[in-house]
Amino acid sequence: MDNVQALMDGFTTVLHPVYLLYALFGVFIGTAVGVLPGIGPAMTIALLLPLTYSMEPTAAIIVFAGIYYGGMYGGSTTSILLNTPGESASIVTALEGNKMARAGRGAAALATAAIGSFVAGSLATVALTFVAPFVARMAVQLGEPDYFALMVVAFITVGALLGSSVPRGLASLSLGLFLGLVGTDTLTGQQRFTFGVPNLADGIDVVVVAVGLFAVGEALYVGSRMRHGPIEVIPVEKGWRGWMRRDDWRRSWKPWLRGAGIGFPVGTIPAGGADVATFLSYAAERRLAGKERRKQFGKGAIEGVAGPEAANNAAASGVLVPLLTLGLPTTATAAIILVAFQSYAIQPGPLLMVNEPALVWALVASLYIGNVMLLVLNLPLVGMWVKVLQIPRHYLYAGILLFGALGSYALNFSPVDVLLLVLVGLAGFMMRRYGYPVAPMVVGMILGPMAEDRLRRSLAISQGDLSYLVTSPFAAIAYAAIAVVLVAGIWLRRRERALEKVVADGERPRAGVQA
Repeated sequence: MDNVQALMDGFTTVLHPVYLLYALFGVFIGTAVGVLPGIGPAMTIALLLPLTYSMEPTAAIIVFAGIYYGGMYGGSTTSILLNTPGESASIVTALEGNKMARAGRGAAALATAAIGSFVAGSLATVALTFVAPFVARMAVQLGEPDYFALMVVAFITVGALLGSSVPRGLASLSLGLFLGLVGTDTLTGQQRFTFGVPNLADGIDVVVVAVGLFAVGEALYVGSRMRHGPIEVIPVEKGWRGWMRRDDWRRSWKPWLRGAGIGFPVGTIPAGGADVATFLSYAAERRLAGKERRKQFGKGAIEGVAGPEAANNAAASGVLVPLLTLGLPTTATAAIILVAFQSYAIQPGPLLMVNEPALVWALVASLYIGNVMLLVLNLPLVGMWVKVLQIPRHYLYAGILLFGALGSYALNFSPVDVLLLVLVGLAGFMMRRYGYPVAPMVVGMILGPMAEDRLRRSLAISQGDLSYLVTSPFAAIAYAAIAVVLVAGIWLRRRERALEKVVADGERPRAGVQA
Protein backbone atom coordinates (compact mmCIF):
# COMPACT_ATOMS: atom_id res chain seq x y z
CA MET A 1 0.00 0.00 0.00
CA ASP A 2 2.93 2.34 0.62
CA ASN A 3 3.93 1.94 -3.01
CA VAL A 4 0.41 2.78 -4.21
CA GLN A 5 0.26 5.88 -2.01
CA ALA A 6 3.69 7.01 -3.19
CA LEU A 7 2.61 6.44 -6.81
CA MET A 8 -0.51 8.57 -6.22
CA ASP A 9 1.74 11.34 -4.90
CA GLY A 10 3.79 10.96 -8.08
CA PHE A 11 0.67 11.38 -10.20
CA THR A 12 -0.20 14.51 -8.23
CA THR A 13 3.15 15.95 -9.26
CA VAL A 14 3.11 14.86 -12.89
CA LEU A 15 -0.49 15.93 -13.54
CA HIS A 16 0.56 19.53 -13.00
CA PRO A 17 0.25 21.26 -16.42
CA VAL A 18 3.95 22.15 -16.53
CA TYR A 19 5.08 18.55 -15.97
CA LEU A 20 2.51 17.28 -18.45
CA LEU A 21 4.07 19.56 -21.05
CA TYR A 22 7.53 18.23 -20.17
CA ALA A 23 6.27 14.66 -20.55
CA LEU A 24 4.62 15.49 -23.88
CA PHE A 25 7.79 17.17 -25.11
CA GLY A 26 9.86 14.14 -24.13
CA VAL A 27 7.65 11.54 -25.81
CA PHE A 28 7.26 13.73 -28.91
CA ILE A 29 11.01 14.17 -29.34
CA GLY A 30 11.58 10.52 -28.48
CA THR A 31 9.14 9.35 -31.12
CA ALA A 32 10.72 11.65 -33.70
CA VAL A 33 14.25 10.38 -33.02
CA GLY A 34 12.96 6.81 -32.94
CA VAL A 35 11.44 7.28 -36.39
CA LEU A 36 14.63 8.73 -37.89
CA PRO A 37 17.08 5.93 -38.78
CA GLY A 38 20.40 6.00 -36.98
CA ILE A 39 19.26 8.47 -34.30
CA GLY A 40 18.38 6.81 -31.02
CA PRO A 41 17.36 7.95 -27.55
CA ALA A 42 20.94 7.67 -26.25
CA MET A 43 22.18 10.24 -28.77
CA THR A 44 19.25 12.58 -28.11
CA ILE A 45 19.60 12.51 -24.33
CA ALA A 46 23.35 13.07 -24.66
CA LEU A 47 22.72 16.12 -26.87
CA LEU A 48 20.12 17.56 -24.50
CA LEU A 49 22.13 17.03 -21.31
CA PRO A 50 24.03 20.34 -21.48
CA LEU A 51 20.83 22.20 -22.41
CA THR A 52 18.81 20.93 -19.43
CA TYR A 53 21.16 21.94 -16.62
CA SER A 54 18.95 24.97 -15.92
CA MET A 55 15.89 22.75 -15.44
CA GLU A 56 14.92 21.27 -12.11
CA PRO A 57 15.83 17.57 -11.72
CA THR A 58 12.26 16.23 -11.83
CA ALA A 59 11.47 18.03 -15.07
CA ALA A 60 14.70 16.93 -16.76
CA ILE A 61 14.33 13.27 -15.74
CA ILE A 62 10.70 13.22 -16.94
CA VAL A 63 11.85 14.57 -20.32
CA PHE A 64 14.62 11.97 -20.61
CA ALA A 65 12.29 9.12 -19.63
CA GLY A 66 9.82 10.29 -22.27
CA ILE A 67 12.59 10.31 -24.88
CA TYR A 68 13.59 6.79 -23.84
CA TYR A 69 10.05 5.42 -24.11
CA GLY A 70 9.31 7.39 -27.26
CA GLY A 71 12.41 6.07 -28.97
CA MET A 72 11.22 2.51 -28.31
CA TYR A 73 7.86 3.32 -29.90
CA GLY A 74 9.12 5.27 -32.90
CA GLY A 75 11.59 2.66 -34.10
CA SER A 76 8.77 0.47 -35.39
CA THR A 77 7.69 3.10 -37.97
CA THR A 78 11.09 3.13 -39.64
CA SER A 79 11.42 -0.64 -39.53
CA ILE A 80 8.00 -1.29 -41.04
CA LEU A 81 7.82 1.43 -43.71
CA LEU A 82 11.49 1.80 -44.63
CA ASN A 83 12.85 -1.67 -43.76
CA THR A 84 15.59 0.18 -41.90
CA PRO A 85 15.84 -0.56 -38.17
CA GLY A 86 16.89 2.58 -36.32
CA GLU A 87 18.29 0.40 -33.53
CA SER A 88 19.24 -3.25 -33.22
CA ALA A 89 16.15 -3.90 -31.07
CA SER A 90 13.96 -3.15 -34.13
CA ILE A 91 15.57 -5.69 -36.45
CA VAL A 92 12.92 -8.34 -35.80
CA THR A 93 10.15 -5.81 -36.41
CA ALA A 94 11.68 -5.06 -39.81
CA LEU A 95 11.80 -8.76 -40.70
CA GLU A 96 8.03 -9.23 -40.47
CA GLY A 97 6.66 -5.67 -40.47
CA ASN A 98 8.16 -4.65 -43.77
CA LYS A 99 6.78 -7.79 -45.44
CA MET A 100 3.32 -6.81 -44.16
CA ALA A 101 3.79 -3.27 -45.49
CA ARG A 102 4.78 -4.53 -48.94
CA ALA A 103 1.67 -6.70 -48.94
CA GLY A 104 -0.53 -3.67 -48.23
CA ARG A 105 -0.81 -4.39 -44.49
CA GLY A 106 1.52 -1.65 -43.26
CA ALA A 107 -1.27 0.02 -41.28
CA ALA A 108 -2.02 -3.21 -39.42
CA ALA A 109 1.68 -3.68 -38.63
CA LEU A 110 1.97 -0.13 -37.29
CA ALA A 111 -1.19 -0.52 -35.24
CA THR A 112 -0.23 -3.81 -33.61
CA ALA A 113 3.24 -2.38 -32.85
CA ALA A 114 1.81 0.76 -31.24
CA ILE A 115 -0.93 -0.99 -29.25
CA GLY A 116 1.42 -3.78 -28.22
CA SER A 117 3.96 -1.22 -27.06
CA PHE A 118 1.26 0.49 -25.00
CA VAL A 119 0.01 -2.74 -23.42
CA ALA A 120 3.46 -4.11 -22.62
CA GLY A 121 4.82 -0.75 -21.51
CA SER A 122 1.91 -0.29 -19.10
CA LEU A 123 2.23 -3.82 -17.67
CA ALA A 124 5.99 -3.43 -17.29
CA THR A 125 5.56 -0.09 -15.55
CA VAL A 126 3.19 -1.75 -13.08
CA ALA A 127 5.88 -4.37 -12.46
CA LEU A 128 8.47 -1.61 -12.03
CA THR A 129 6.21 0.03 -9.43
CA PHE A 130 6.27 -3.03 -7.17
CA VAL A 131 9.61 -4.65 -8.02
CA ALA A 132 11.87 -1.59 -7.68
CA PRO A 133 11.06 -0.86 -4.00
CA PHE A 134 11.62 -4.53 -3.13
CA VAL A 135 15.01 -4.58 -4.85
CA ALA A 136 15.95 -1.30 -3.14
CA ARG A 137 15.13 -2.75 0.30
CA MET A 138 17.31 -5.77 -0.45
CA ALA A 139 20.14 -3.62 -1.79
CA VAL A 140 20.36 -1.56 1.42
CA GLN A 141 21.74 -4.65 3.17
CA LEU A 142 24.66 -5.03 0.73
CA GLY A 143 28.21 -4.18 1.79
CA GLU A 144 31.15 -2.68 -0.10
CA PRO A 145 32.44 -6.00 -1.57
CA ASP A 146 28.88 -6.81 -2.68
CA TYR A 147 28.61 -3.59 -4.66
CA PHE A 148 32.03 -4.15 -6.17
CA ALA A 149 30.90 -7.62 -7.22
CA LEU A 150 27.78 -6.14 -8.84
CA MET A 151 29.89 -3.71 -10.82
CA VAL A 152 32.21 -6.50 -11.96
CA VAL A 153 29.13 -8.38 -13.13
CA ALA A 154 28.03 -5.28 -15.05
CA PHE A 155 31.50 -4.84 -16.58
CA ILE A 156 31.82 -8.43 -17.76
CA THR A 157 28.28 -8.92 -19.01
CA VAL A 158 27.89 -5.54 -20.70
CA GLY A 159 31.34 -5.80 -22.27
CA ALA A 160 30.77 -9.36 -23.45
CA LEU A 161 27.13 -9.18 -24.54
CA LEU A 162 26.78 -5.73 -26.09
CA GLY A 163 28.01 -6.15 -29.62
CA SER A 164 28.69 -9.15 -31.81
CA SER A 165 32.22 -9.83 -30.57
CA VAL A 166 33.26 -10.50 -26.97
CA PRO A 167 36.90 -9.30 -27.39
CA ARG A 168 35.76 -6.09 -29.07
CA GLY A 169 33.21 -5.45 -26.34
CA LEU A 170 35.82 -5.93 -23.63
CA ALA A 171 38.25 -3.69 -25.53
CA SER A 172 35.63 -0.95 -25.63
CA LEU A 173 34.99 -1.43 -21.91
CA SER A 174 38.72 -1.17 -21.17
CA LEU A 175 38.97 2.12 -23.06
CA GLY A 176 36.08 3.47 -21.01
CA LEU A 177 37.74 2.36 -17.77
CA PHE A 178 40.91 4.17 -18.80
CA LEU A 179 39.03 7.41 -19.54
CA GLY A 180 37.35 7.13 -16.15
CA LEU A 181 40.78 7.13 -14.44
CA VAL A 182 41.90 10.38 -16.06
CA GLY A 183 42.06 13.21 -13.52
CA THR A 184 43.09 13.55 -9.89
CA ASP A 185 43.27 10.55 -7.58
CA THR A 186 40.86 11.27 -4.73
CA LEU A 187 42.96 9.28 -2.25
CA THR A 188 46.49 10.55 -2.96
CA GLY A 189 45.71 13.85 -4.68
CA GLN A 190 48.05 13.00 -7.54
CA GLN A 191 47.11 13.57 -11.17
CA ARG A 192 46.69 10.51 -13.39
CA PHE A 193 46.97 10.35 -17.18
CA THR A 194 46.51 14.11 -17.58
CA PHE A 195 49.68 14.46 -19.75
CA GLY A 196 50.33 17.85 -18.15
CA VAL A 197 47.06 19.37 -19.40
CA PRO A 198 45.54 21.42 -16.54
CA ASN A 199 42.02 21.10 -17.98
CA LEU A 200 42.17 17.33 -17.44
CA ALA A 201 42.92 17.60 -13.72
CA ASP A 202 39.21 17.31 -12.91
CA GLY A 203 38.79 14.41 -15.32
CA ILE A 204 37.03 14.10 -18.66
CA ASP A 205 33.38 15.08 -18.53
CA VAL A 206 31.15 12.10 -19.24
CA VAL A 207 28.81 14.34 -21.24
CA VAL A 208 31.61 15.16 -23.68
CA VAL A 209 32.33 11.47 -24.18
CA ALA A 210 28.64 10.59 -24.55
CA VAL A 211 27.99 13.34 -27.11
CA GLY A 212 31.19 12.48 -28.95
CA LEU A 213 30.35 8.78 -29.22
CA PHE A 214 26.61 8.90 -29.83
CA ALA A 215 26.29 12.15 -31.78
CA VAL A 216 29.55 13.06 -33.50
CA GLY A 217 30.72 9.49 -34.10
CA GLU A 218 27.28 8.40 -35.31
CA ALA A 219 26.92 11.42 -37.61
CA LEU A 220 30.31 10.79 -39.18
CA TYR A 221 29.54 7.11 -39.63
CA VAL A 222 26.14 7.77 -41.20
CA GLY A 223 27.64 10.41 -43.47
CA SER A 224 30.27 7.96 -44.66
CA ARG A 225 27.61 5.42 -45.65
CA MET A 226 24.82 7.70 -46.80
CA ARG A 227 22.90 6.65 -49.88
CA HIS A 228 22.20 9.09 -52.67
CA GLY A 229 18.81 9.65 -54.23
CA PRO A 230 15.32 9.78 -52.73
CA ILE A 231 14.30 7.60 -49.80
CA GLU A 232 11.56 5.13 -50.70
CA VAL A 233 8.92 4.94 -47.99
CA ILE A 234 6.00 2.53 -48.33
CA PRO A 235 2.78 4.57 -48.13
CA VAL A 236 0.23 3.88 -45.40
CA GLU A 237 -3.41 3.44 -46.23
CA LYS A 238 -5.76 6.03 -44.74
CA GLY A 239 -8.55 5.42 -42.27
CA TRP A 240 -6.54 4.32 -39.21
CA ARG A 241 -9.67 3.28 -37.28
CA GLY A 242 -9.99 0.26 -39.52
CA TRP A 243 -6.34 -0.69 -39.57
CA MET A 244 -6.71 -3.87 -37.52
CA ARG A 245 -9.33 -6.48 -38.40
CA ARG A 246 -10.92 -8.78 -35.87
CA ASP A 247 -8.54 -11.56 -36.86
CA ASP A 248 -5.58 -9.24 -36.28
CA TRP A 249 -6.75 -8.51 -32.74
CA ARG A 250 -7.24 -12.22 -32.07
CA ARG A 251 -3.74 -13.05 -33.30
CA SER A 252 -2.04 -10.14 -31.50
CA TRP A 253 -3.28 -10.01 -27.92
CA LYS A 254 -1.48 -13.14 -26.73
CA PRO A 255 1.88 -12.09 -28.28
CA TRP A 256 1.46 -8.72 -26.55
CA LEU A 257 1.16 -10.40 -23.16
CA ARG A 258 3.91 -12.91 -23.84
CA GLY A 259 6.19 -10.13 -25.07
CA ALA A 260 5.61 -8.19 -21.84
CA GLY A 261 6.36 -11.32 -19.80
CA ILE A 262 9.61 -11.90 -21.70
CA GLY A 263 10.80 -8.31 -22.02
CA PHE A 264 10.58 -7.07 -18.44
CA PRO A 265 12.70 -9.75 -16.69
CA VAL A 266 15.27 -9.78 -19.52
CA GLY A 267 15.55 -5.99 -19.23
CA THR A 268 16.33 -6.18 -15.51
CA ILE A 269 19.51 -8.19 -16.03
CA PRO A 270 22.65 -7.09 -17.90
CA ALA A 271 22.21 -9.60 -20.70
CA GLY A 272 21.62 -7.51 -23.79
CA GLY A 273 18.47 -5.58 -22.85
CA ALA A 274 15.81 -5.10 -25.50
CA ASP A 275 17.89 -6.74 -28.25
CA VAL A 276 17.80 -10.15 -26.60
CA ALA A 277 14.18 -9.72 -25.47
CA THR A 278 12.92 -9.10 -29.02
CA PHE A 279 14.67 -12.15 -30.46
CA LEU A 280 13.43 -14.33 -27.61
CA SER A 281 9.88 -13.10 -28.19
CA TYR A 282 10.14 -13.76 -31.91
CA ALA A 283 11.45 -17.27 -31.28
CA ALA A 284 8.62 -17.92 -28.81
CA GLU A 285 5.93 -16.75 -31.22
CA ARG A 286 7.36 -18.81 -34.05
CA ARG A 287 7.50 -21.91 -31.85
CA LEU A 288 3.96 -21.44 -30.49
CA ALA A 289 2.35 -20.71 -33.85
CA GLY A 290 0.30 -23.42 -35.52
CA LYS A 291 1.53 -25.22 -38.58
CA GLU A 292 -0.24 -22.92 -41.03
CA ARG A 293 0.65 -19.73 -39.16
CA ARG A 294 4.28 -20.81 -38.88
CA LYS A 295 4.55 -20.78 -42.66
CA GLN A 296 3.77 -17.03 -42.61
CA PHE A 297 6.86 -16.21 -40.57
CA GLY A 298 9.41 -14.53 -42.78
CA LYS A 299 6.59 -13.50 -45.12
CA GLY A 300 4.68 -11.05 -42.89
CA ALA A 301 3.28 -12.72 -39.76
CA ILE A 302 1.57 -10.20 -37.51
CA GLU A 303 2.64 -12.19 -34.42
CA GLY A 304 6.25 -11.48 -35.42
CA VAL A 305 5.56 -7.77 -35.04
CA ALA A 306 3.26 -7.81 -32.01
CA GLY A 307 5.44 -9.94 -29.72
CA PRO A 308 8.86 -8.35 -30.32
CA GLU A 309 7.51 -4.79 -30.15
CA ALA A 310 5.83 -5.61 -26.83
CA ALA A 311 9.05 -7.17 -25.54
CA ASN A 312 11.02 -4.14 -26.72
CA ASN A 313 9.00 -1.69 -24.63
CA ALA A 314 8.68 -3.99 -21.62
CA ALA A 315 12.46 -4.32 -21.55
CA ALA A 316 12.75 -0.52 -21.42
CA SER A 317 10.93 -0.55 -18.07
CA GLY A 318 12.99 -3.49 -16.87
CA VAL A 319 16.22 -1.59 -17.54
CA LEU A 320 15.10 1.07 -15.04
CA VAL A 321 15.04 -1.44 -12.16
CA PRO A 322 18.84 -1.93 -11.80
CA LEU A 323 19.40 1.70 -12.80
CA LEU A 324 17.22 3.20 -10.05
CA THR A 325 17.84 0.64 -7.29
CA LEU A 326 21.50 -0.29 -7.81
CA GLY A 327 22.85 2.52 -9.96
CA LEU A 328 23.84 -0.01 -12.64
CA PRO A 329 23.16 0.89 -16.29
CA THR A 330 22.68 -2.14 -18.56
CA THR A 331 22.15 -0.27 -21.85
CA ALA A 332 23.65 2.77 -23.54
CA THR A 333 20.55 4.88 -22.92
CA ALA A 334 20.45 3.86 -19.25
CA ALA A 335 24.10 4.94 -18.95
CA ILE A 336 23.25 8.39 -20.31
CA ILE A 337 20.26 8.69 -17.95
CA LEU A 338 22.62 7.81 -15.08
CA VAL A 339 24.83 10.70 -16.17
CA ALA A 340 21.74 12.94 -16.09
CA PHE A 341 21.09 11.94 -12.47
CA GLN A 342 24.71 12.55 -11.53
CA SER A 343 24.70 15.98 -13.17
CA TYR A 344 22.18 16.99 -10.49
CA ALA A 345 24.33 15.42 -7.73
CA ILE A 346 21.83 12.55 -7.43
CA GLN A 347 23.28 9.04 -7.27
CA PRO A 348 20.83 6.24 -8.17
CA GLY A 349 21.05 3.33 -5.77
CA PRO A 350 19.30 1.66 -2.87
CA LEU A 351 18.86 4.97 -1.00
CA LEU A 352 17.43 6.85 -3.96
CA MET A 353 13.84 6.05 -2.98
CA VAL A 354 14.58 7.23 0.55
CA ASN A 355 16.48 10.40 -0.32
CA GLU A 356 14.54 11.40 -3.46
CA PRO A 357 11.09 9.75 -3.20
CA ALA A 358 9.26 12.60 -4.93
CA LEU A 359 11.59 12.41 -7.94
CA VAL A 360 11.41 8.61 -8.27
CA TRP A 361 7.64 8.34 -8.04
CA ALA A 362 7.09 11.31 -10.32
CA LEU A 363 9.30 9.49 -12.84
CA VAL A 364 7.29 6.26 -12.50
CA ALA A 365 3.99 8.14 -12.79
CA SER A 366 5.26 9.92 -15.91
CA LEU A 367 5.84 6.52 -17.53
CA TYR A 368 2.14 5.67 -17.17
CA ILE A 369 1.09 9.01 -18.63
CA GLY A 370 3.76 8.87 -21.33
CA ASN A 371 2.43 5.51 -22.51
CA VAL A 372 -1.00 7.03 -23.11
CA MET A 373 0.52 10.03 -24.89
CA LEU A 374 2.60 7.75 -27.10
CA LEU A 375 -0.43 5.71 -28.16
CA VAL A 376 -2.11 8.92 -29.30
CA LEU A 377 1.00 10.11 -31.10
CA ASN A 378 1.69 6.81 -32.86
CA LEU A 379 -1.75 5.95 -34.25
CA PRO A 380 -3.52 9.05 -35.63
CA LEU A 381 -0.32 10.97 -36.37
CA VAL A 382 1.55 8.25 -38.23
CA GLY A 383 1.26 10.27 -41.46
CA MET A 384 3.29 13.04 -39.86
CA TRP A 385 6.01 10.62 -38.79
CA VAL A 386 6.20 9.29 -42.34
CA LYS A 387 6.95 12.85 -43.52
CA VAL A 388 9.70 13.11 -40.91
CA LEU A 389 11.46 10.29 -42.75
CA GLN A 390 11.84 12.62 -45.75
CA ILE A 391 14.10 15.11 -43.91
CA PRO A 392 17.38 15.33 -45.87
CA ARG A 393 20.01 13.48 -43.90
CA HIS A 394 22.79 16.02 -44.54
CA TYR A 395 20.73 18.79 -42.91
CA LEU A 396 19.81 16.52 -40.02
CA TYR A 397 23.32 15.41 -39.11
CA ALA A 398 24.82 18.85 -39.68
CA GLY A 399 22.42 20.12 -37.02
CA ILE A 400 23.45 17.28 -34.70
CA LEU A 401 27.13 18.20 -35.06
CA LEU A 402 26.35 21.86 -34.39
CA PHE A 403 24.30 21.18 -31.25
CA GLY A 404 26.88 18.70 -30.02
CA ALA A 405 29.69 21.25 -30.32
CA LEU A 406 27.66 24.03 -28.68
CA GLY A 407 26.56 21.76 -25.83
CA SER A 408 30.09 20.55 -25.10
CA TYR A 409 31.48 24.09 -25.14
CA ALA A 410 28.71 25.27 -22.80
CA LEU A 411 29.74 22.75 -20.12
CA ASN A 412 32.83 24.69 -19.00
CA PHE A 413 33.20 27.28 -21.79
CA SER A 414 36.50 25.65 -22.63
CA PRO A 415 37.85 24.97 -26.15
CA VAL A 416 39.56 21.87 -24.70
CA ASP A 417 36.14 20.24 -24.31
CA VAL A 418 35.40 20.85 -27.99
CA LEU A 419 38.77 19.34 -28.93
CA LEU A 420 38.01 16.31 -26.74
CA LEU A 421 34.61 16.08 -28.41
CA VAL A 422 36.24 15.87 -31.84
CA LEU A 423 38.77 13.27 -30.70
CA VAL A 424 36.13 11.11 -29.02
CA GLY A 425 33.87 11.52 -32.05
CA LEU A 426 36.64 10.28 -34.36
CA ALA A 427 37.24 7.36 -32.00
CA GLY A 428 33.50 6.62 -32.05
CA PHE A 429 33.51 6.68 -35.84
CA MET A 430 36.39 4.23 -36.00
CA MET A 431 34.73 1.98 -33.44
CA ARG A 432 31.52 1.90 -35.45
CA ARG A 433 33.49 1.39 -38.66
CA TYR A 434 35.29 -1.69 -37.34
CA GLY A 435 32.46 -3.17 -35.26
CA TYR A 436 33.41 -2.11 -31.73
CA PRO A 437 30.33 -1.36 -29.59
CA VAL A 438 30.33 2.08 -27.98
CA ALA A 439 27.94 1.34 -25.09
CA PRO A 440 30.53 -0.63 -23.00
CA MET A 441 32.88 2.33 -23.27
CA VAL A 442 30.32 4.68 -21.69
CA VAL A 443 29.38 2.13 -19.02
CA GLY A 444 33.05 1.59 -18.19
CA MET A 445 33.73 5.31 -17.88
CA ILE A 446 30.74 5.84 -15.56
CA LEU A 447 31.11 2.77 -13.37
CA GLY A 448 34.92 2.64 -13.38
CA PRO A 449 35.51 5.36 -10.76
CA MET A 450 32.63 4.00 -8.67
CA ALA A 451 34.08 0.48 -8.76
CA GLU A 452 37.53 1.82 -7.83
CA ASP A 453 36.02 3.61 -4.83
CA ARG A 454 34.18 0.45 -3.67
CA LEU A 455 37.33 -1.64 -4.11
CA ARG A 456 39.46 0.74 -2.07
CA ARG A 457 36.88 0.88 0.70
CA SER A 458 36.71 -2.91 0.81
CA LEU A 459 40.49 -3.25 1.00
CA ALA A 460 40.65 -0.56 3.67
CA ILE A 461 38.08 -2.41 5.79
CA SER A 462 39.88 -5.75 5.36
CA GLN A 463 43.36 -4.21 5.72
CA GLY A 464 44.36 -5.46 2.28
CA ASP A 465 42.92 -8.97 2.55
CA LEU A 466 41.73 -9.84 -0.98
CA SER A 467 39.67 -12.79 0.26
CA TYR A 468 37.29 -10.27 1.80
CA LEU A 469 36.04 -9.52 -1.72
CA VAL A 470 34.67 -13.04 -2.26
CA THR A 471 33.77 -14.30 1.22
CA SER A 472 30.46 -12.45 1.31
CA PRO A 473 27.63 -14.84 0.28
CA PHE A 474 26.14 -12.28 -2.10
CA ALA A 475 29.51 -11.53 -3.73
CA ALA A 476 30.22 -15.24 -4.17
CA ILE A 477 26.82 -15.73 -5.81
CA ALA A 478 27.42 -12.69 -8.04
CA TYR A 479 30.73 -14.02 -9.30
CA ALA A 480 29.18 -17.42 -9.93
CA ALA A 481 26.35 -15.71 -11.80
CA ILE A 482 28.86 -14.15 -14.18
CA ALA A 483 29.61 -17.55 -15.70
CA VAL A 484 25.91 -18.39 -15.96
CA VAL A 485 24.99 -15.07 -17.57
CA LEU A 486 27.89 -15.26 -20.02
CA VAL A 487 26.99 -18.78 -21.13
CA ALA A 488 23.31 -17.86 -21.42
CA GLY A 489 24.14 -14.63 -23.26
CA ILE A 490 26.39 -16.35 -25.78
CA TRP A 491 23.68 -18.96 -26.37
CA LEU A 492 21.11 -16.18 -26.91
CA ARG A 493 23.40 -14.46 -29.39
CA ARG A 494 23.68 -17.69 -31.35
CA ARG A 495 19.89 -17.96 -31.31
CA GLU A 496 19.70 -14.46 -32.76
CA ARG A 497 21.98 -15.37 -35.65
CA ALA A 498 20.07 -18.60 -36.22
CA LEU A 499 16.78 -16.72 -36.39
CA GLU A 500 18.23 -14.27 -38.88
CA LYS A 501 19.25 -17.18 -41.10
CA VAL A 502 15.76 -18.68 -40.86
CA VAL A 503 14.26 -15.61 -42.50
CA ALA A 504 17.08 -15.29 -45.04
CA ASP A 505 14.75 -16.45 -47.83
CA GLY A 506 13.17 -12.97 -47.85
CA GLU A 507 14.71 -9.54 -48.20
CA ARG A 508 17.02 -8.74 -45.30
CA PRO A 509 16.44 -5.42 -43.48
CA ARG A 510 18.96 -2.74 -44.31
CA ALA A 511 21.20 -1.33 -41.60
CA GLY A 512 19.74 1.79 -40.01
CA VAL A 513 22.82 3.87 -40.63
CA GLN A 514 22.53 3.47 -44.37
CA ALA A 515 19.39 5.55 -44.67
